[in-house]
Amino acid sequence: METIRDEGIDRAPLEGKRVAIIGYGNQGRAQALNLNDSGIDVVVGLRDGSPSLHGAQADGIATASLAEAAASADIVMLLAPDEVLAAIYRVVEPHCREGAALGFSHGLAIRFGFIAPRPDLDVFMLAPKGPGTALRSLYLEGKGMVALYAVAQDKSGQAEAIALAYGQALGCGRAGILPSTFAEECEADLFNENAVVWGAVPEILIAGFDTLVAAGVSDEVAYMECIGELKLIAELIEARGIAGMREAISNTAELGAVLGGPRIVDDGVRARMKAVLEDIRDGRFSELLSDEEASAYPRLRAAREKARSLRVERARKKLEG
Repeated sequence: METIRDEGIDRAPLEGKRVAIIGYGNQGRAQALNLNDSGIDVVVGLRDGSPSLHGAQADGIATASLAEAAASADIVMLLAPDEVLAAIYRVVEPHCREGAALGFSHGLAIRFGFIAPRPDLDVFMLAPKGPGTALRSLYLEGKGMVALYAVAQDKSGQAEAIALAYGQALGCGRAGILPSTFAEECEADLFNENAVVWGAVPEILIAGFDTLVAAGVSDEVAYMECIGELKLIAELIEARGIAGMREAISNTAELGAVLGGPRIVDDGVRARMKAVLEDIRDGRFSELLSDEEASAYPRLRAAREKARSLRVERARKKLEG
C-alpha cells in the first residue's frame, strides 16, 4: 500500500476554492482551523441556534447557515455526528453547487446508506486517524496525523486529487495519507470502537481494578497498577511496536504477559470479536445508532451515568487529590 506524503500531492485542486465545514465539533473545529492556517477559504455551516456559533466566531472563522454555507462552497465537508448527517444532508443538498465535491471524515453515512449523494457531486473521504484535538495540536507543532482517503463518486475526474489536496491542507500529508474505501475505513473504525480500544480495553481495565480490590488491594494501588500504566504501554507500542514493547520491559513483566495474555484473550474472545464485526457489516450497529438518536440517546445517557459512579472513578479522584 502506497503512503502518499506532501511532496507527492498537488495543491492546485484547492486553490481558489471555498470549503464549507458543516459542524464545529471535535473534527469540524480542528479541520476548519487547519484549513484556515493553510490559506484555504473556509466557512462553517451551522444549524440555527447551534451552541458552536460563538466558538467559531471567537476562532475567527466565517460562519453561515447550513444552506448559505453549502451554496457558497466548492467543497462541502460533512463533519457532524454520523447519526444526524442524513437530516443535515437533506438541508444542504438543494443548495450544493452543480459539480461540487461532498466530503466526509468517516465512511458510515455512505457505507450504510444514510446518505445517497446527488449524482453530479464528487464524493470523497479524508479520514484523520485520531481525534480533532490531536489533529490540531500536531498541525501546530509542524507535524501531521496519518489519514485514509477514498472516493465514492468521481463525476469530475478530480475527486482523488481533491481528497489528497484536502488532506495536505489539514497537515496529514506530513505524516502520510493511505488509500482505502468507505467500507473498509468504516468497518475497521467501528470494529475498533466496539471491540478493541474504546470498547474492550476500558472493560478490561475496570475488571482488573475490581479483581484486585476484591482481593484486598487498596483502591489507589489497584488504580495505579491496572490503569495508571496504560499510557506507558501505549507510548512504548507507538515508539517500538508490540515486539519492541515486549523487549523493553522486564523479564518478569514479559513472562507475565506471555503467560497471562492468552488466558484472557482466548478463542472465545476472538469468536466474540468476529461476531461484533459481523454485526457491524450486517448493518445492525448502524441501525442501533439511528434508533439511539431517534429516542434521545437513552443507552448512552445511562452508560455515562453508570461510568461516573464506578468505584474506579472514585479512586482516580483520590489520586488526583
